[in-house]
Formats: sequence, structure tokens, C-alpha cells
Amino acid sequence: MEFQKIHNKGQAQLFKNNYLEYLTKTHPLVIWGMYLPVLILLPYYSLNSLGFDGLKVTLVFLGGMFFWSLFEYVMHRFVFHYVAESEQGKKINYILHGNHHEYPRDKERLFMPAAPSLIISSVLFCLMYLVLGKNVFPFFPGFMFGYLIYGSMHYAIHAWNPPFKWMKGLWRNHHLHHYKQQHRGFGVSSTLWDHVFGTMFDLKNEKEDKEKVRELMYK
Repeated sequence: MEFQKIHNKGQAQLFKNNYLEYLTKTHPLVIWGMYLPVLILLPYYSLNSLGFDGLKVTLVFLGGMFFWSLFEYVMHRFVFHYVAESEQGKKINYILHGNHHEYPRDKERLFMPAAPSLIISSVLFCLMYLVLGKNVFPFFPGFMFGYLIYGSMHYAIHAWNPPFKWMKGLWRNHHLHHYKQQHRGFGVSSTLWDHVFGTMFDLKNEKEDKEKVRELMYK
């Protein structure tokens, strides 16, 4: 995904059909609204219908969140940044993630759109159920909560100035991924797996271009 110019304004057109194009866009509150019932009802079902105790539900929920962080890294590194050879593969790659690298500040495409998100999450739930059985009911909402935190932080990194001091490292790491070297810095909500697998930017030795940073800050 090498582009002659990274556009900090505007957005890509992914489909000629206006309806399909509309379905590629979403707002974070729409996605939170979709999955909030999952975060509430599945742990409640685990406690009241499956007989799980509160400690087990909490620990399995946290396990789902932790698994999300690894899933996020693997997907970003090996799926979204897969180097396609065929023209069809390149088109799919651009629709999935390439458009975000060409137009990184397109606020309407910082979350997975609702329709594909529901399809993918449903498939993942079924796969997890095959592996975990009834434990999936507290595990899956933890996994999805991890996704929502990731999506919200991704939105904050691209659409806002860093709202908290502790986010500055994540903000710099992800912007270096976009504007300097796209084959490093794959973690968005956490840099844990970048450290583990050796793809972390050395932020202490990365010279900060203050003029470029100002360009990326929202007024």
C-alpha cells in the first residue's frame, strides 16, 4: 500500500453504487449501540442461566479482552497489510484497509461498517463457541469490548488531538505507522504485541517533526 500522496482531507470512493458506498461508512456511536446489548446480556445470561459465578465471568471476560489485543495485532499485520499480487487482490486490500492509509483522517471509516461488522462478529462467535462451549458467553463480550475500545481509540488517534497524556505514545506510534513505515507499529489500542514481536517503533529515538505534528493536530 504505497501511495504517491497521503490525503489528510477527503475520502476515497470505494463503490460506484451509492447504496454500497453508503454502507462503507459509519459513526462510532452506531457500533457502540449495536454491541452494547451483547456486553450486558451475555454476562447476565452467564450469571443467571448458566450458573457461572461472578469471579469466573469477570476472569473469562478479561480473557476475551486480552485475546482481542492479539487478534487486533494479527489481523492488522497479516490480513490488512497482506501484500496482494493480483489486481483483484489489490482491490480487495484497498477496500479493506488501503483506503484508510490513503485517507487516514476520514472519520466515517475509522470503524468497521455495521453490516460487515455484524457478519464477521457472528462468524467469530460461532467459531469461539466450537472451541469454548458455554464459556463463550462471558468471553465473547470481553472480546467485543476490546474491539470497541480499539475502535474508539483508533477514532481518537485520527480524529482528535491526544485527549490524555498517556495516549501520546499510542498516537505517535500509530502516526509513524501511517506516515513513516507501515510495516511497523501494528498495535493501536496497545503496543504490547509490537514489543513482543519486535515491530515497535523506538519512540525515544524517533525524531519528532514538530511542524508535521502540528499539521496532524486538530485546531
